[in-house]
Amino acid sequence: MTPVRLIGAPTDIGANDRGASMGPEALRVAGLAAALTAQGVTVHDAGDLSGPSNPVAPPVAGYRHLSEVTAWCHAVDAAVARALAARELPILLGGDHSLAIGSISAVARHCRATNRPLRVLWLDAHADFNTRELTPTGNLHGMPVACLCGHGPAALVGLSGQVPAIAPKDIRQVGIRSVDQGEKRLVHEVGLEVYDMRYIDETGMRQTLADALANLPADAHLHVSFDVDFLDPEIAPGVGTTVPGGPSYREAQLCMEMIADTGQLASLDIVELNPALDLRNRTAQVAVDLVASLFGKSTLMRR
Repeated sequence: MTPVRLIGAPTDIGANDRGASMGPEALRVAGLAAALTAQGVTVHDAGDLSGPSNPVAPPVAGYRHLSEVTAWCHAVDAAVARALAARELPILLGGDHSLAIGSISAVARHCRATNRPLRVLWLDAHADFNTRELTPTGNLHGMPVACLCGHGPAALVGLSGQVPAIAPKDIRQVGIRSVDQGEKRLVHEVGLEVYDMRYIDETGMRQTLADALANLPADAHLHVSFDVDFLDPEIAPGVGTTVPGGPSYREAQLCMEMIADTGQLASLDIVELNPALDLRNRTAQVAVDLVASLFGKSTLMRR
């Protein structure tokens, strides 16, 4: 297997609630490295990145903490680029979801340089397609997909060296169940492919993932951006933006196992884990178990 590099980004700079900055350490305490090693993966923990502290300031021109989020995203972009250049699989340990602007910008640039198609699976309760005109809060963790698709501040949309960093056709969103009213219209206008919870309820998780992975090129770089609030809060309470009615434990396991079956996972974000809102690190333990499935853990050997 490709060696893994763990990259901690201990910040809640783009979120509303404090606490996601403790997410990387909670994942380590829950045994992430050991779980991956048990699957035969060589793990290199690169430690934590550093960046600005959270000023807890109000929005300015529609954005909260734009310069600080930009600094963190630059640090993440550089760290993920180093891992990819070393032929390692980067796992970003967040931190809030605004950091995905940095990780996916690096992945997109790497895919252009290596002439590989990119597919992003966005596992989340939220579409994260707000703009400063639409956002009710100014929090940038609600805007990363929009920024990556070219709708956002210049400092973030150009991070990959190309605008947009990725096209909406390269993204599949799964588990969505909370979208702001103006955001709904923009998601529809750009043609983002969204498999919301109604779709999952009607077709089942197996068909949903089959559809999300359909026509995946054999040489594609598959990036998974796993927001822990993707999960139902009954099994994952340790997030700042809980939304009832998410995937169950078994649905989430099936999702991860089907991604693993592709053999094409090449980079991963684990974000929005908030230990301050968790119960005895339960959510981190669930996340680690699911990530183990993403790397091939299963009940029996699969042919």
